[in-house]
Amino acid sequence: MLSLLGGVFLGWSLGANDAANVFGTAVSARMLRFGTAAALAAVFVVIGALMEGQAAIDTLTGLTRMGLSQAVIASVAAAATVSAMTLLGQPVSTSQAVVGAILGIGLLNGQLNLNGLTKVLLCWLGTPVGGALMAMVLFFTLGTLYNRLHLNLFQSDFWLRLALILAGSYGAYALGANNVANVTAVFVGAGLLDSFQAALIGGGSIAAGILTFSRPVMATVGRRLVALDPFSALVVVLSLAVTVHFYTLLGVPVSTSQAVVGAVLGIGLIKGVNTVSRRTLQQICLAWFLTPMVSCCLSLAIFFATHLRYVPPQ
Repeated sequence: MLSLLGGVFLGWSLGANDAANVFGTAVSARMLRFGTAAALAAVFVVIGALMEGQAAIDTLTGLTRMGLSQAVIASVAAAATVSAMTLLGQPVSTSQAVVGAILGIGLLNGQLNLNGLTKVLLCWLGTPVGGALMAMVLFFTLGTLYNRLHLNLFQSDFWLRLALILAGSYGAYALGANNVANVTAVFVGAGLLDSFQAALIGGGSIAAGILTFSRPVMATVGRRLVALDPFSALVVVLSLAVTVHFYTLLGVPVSTSQAVVGAVLGIGLIKGVNTVSRRTLQQICLAWFLTPMVSCCLSLAIFFATHLRYVPPQ
């Protein structure tokens, strides 16, 4: 079972980089403590993985055939890529890292499901756009309902906190259902795990990443890109949850980081483009662009490094 360590490492990296985004804006808006948010996210990400993780696992296992050694290489390459970006505080896409690594293996094997890859790429493009559009719709819809309630300060604080807890828990559920495939799908394809085992191990490793090392990316998304008030934080979290769950139903693993950044950007556009940090946005987009390329190259490099043989001089 030592072969699974690469997948566990990847799950931890995913939790550290992606999963806490479901509560990152709420924590940055000081509506929830980090400890409370991380505990809720850890619980619901496991539930989501077990309940609806099958579809996305099937999608990734269908991209290419690979043996156990290649599955280990792909998971380690993806995990190393995500971990490096996490240390830089950039909310990258674990889905992109995993698919980039699988692409490298597919190139080596000379076998790649181009139809499946095209579907994944289109959903990647649609994720931040969908998050932004959903945020704009929810901002005006929920804003109209909220204003009609005529709540006082204390009532407003109570209901916003409760709504953030519910929306964040839903977001964590959607994250687990969608992204558990990134962690262990390669091992299902290699025949080492069945779908339930993959969901359980993957969900547990993601939860560990949330609880231990998710603060840096929270700061990037929740504070550096655009300033959020509590109501805007609620809109962002709910937009993320709906967007990611939609792609879960399509069976395509996407990035919560891209969804949440799209939603935050949508709020920023409503408030005025001057409230958006263009420098931070450019850094995030560059990280998204580089992630699959770096992961693909790294998987190729690891493959060739592990297959080097010493030839004694004649």
